[in-house]
Amino acid sequence: MKTVRLTVLTMLALCAMSFSAAAQTKLASVDLKKIFTGYWKTKQANVALENRQTELRKEMKDMAEGLDKAQTDYKQLLDQANDPALSADEREKRKQSGAAKKKEIDTTRTTLEQFQRQAEAQLSDEGQRMRGNLLTDIQKAVADKAKAGGYTLVVNAANAEAFIYVSSSADITEAVLAQLNAGAPIDLTKPASSAALNVSTNQP
Repeated sequence: MKTVRLTVLTMLALCAMSFSAAAQTKLASVDLKKIFTGYWKTKQANVALENRQTELRKEMKDMAEGLDKAQTDYKQLLDQANDPALSADEREKRKQSGAAKKKEIDTTRTTLEQFQRQAEAQLSDEGQRMRGNLLTDIQKAVADKAKAGGYTLVVNAANAEAFIYVSSSADITEAVLAQLNAGAPIDLTKPASSAALNVSTNQP
């Protein structure tokens, strides 16, 4: 009988402790996607990525134009190599020049394909690095606001599948955005309409 009573008392004590801990927990929420899009540094990063993408596209365009010219020259050399109006020696010279031009074309095409793959990988790496830096800034700002407000837990309201209901009264999204954008240049305070950088709503 004493053992049963002791067990019951222990369970009651544990329940009381759990209830006390839960009562002390102060919950807040943020819309991480909204903060990421509205952060002025996100727009700045998007502009930098777009400029880099434009530079790489120009380089690829120049290489492609060079390839087109080489192919035109190659066709002309083939036509001359079969031109009966030219001497046999001249036709042979054109034929050899055509063979050299064909190697040049193959090399240029391979170089262009490699450049395109490297450019795509470079843009992807730069985008991931920028995204990581932005999220670090945002997480720090959220932590600062949470500590200032006495919150012990902050959830990402943008991840709709994780939470059935989050009260708007606990939403500190605008406060975090205001802190992040406090020192923003005037022309970079508005969120970009079509951001190149995106953030997953599954981020913590």
